[in-house]
Amino acid sequence: MRVSDIPEITKLSTPEKILLVEDIWDSIASDEAVVPVPQSHIEELDRRFIKYESAPGNLLSFEELQTKIEKRK
Repeated sequence: MRVSDIPEITKLSTPEKILLVEDIWDSIASDEAVVPVPQSHIEELDRRFIKYESAPGNLLSFEELQTKIEKRK
């Protein structure tokens, strides 16, 4: 389905389109079972959780993380 398939959407203002997208996203997110999580994502989350459990004090603050990201640019 494309936006052009529903002419009414093309007539909406940008803020109205954003609200529509939010409503659509909320309707999708409300039923988590219909959004499959790839096995690779589950494995990565498991790996990160195990790493966290082995050294929970090694977390970065938001500011530290932001600085680290800025240095990569």
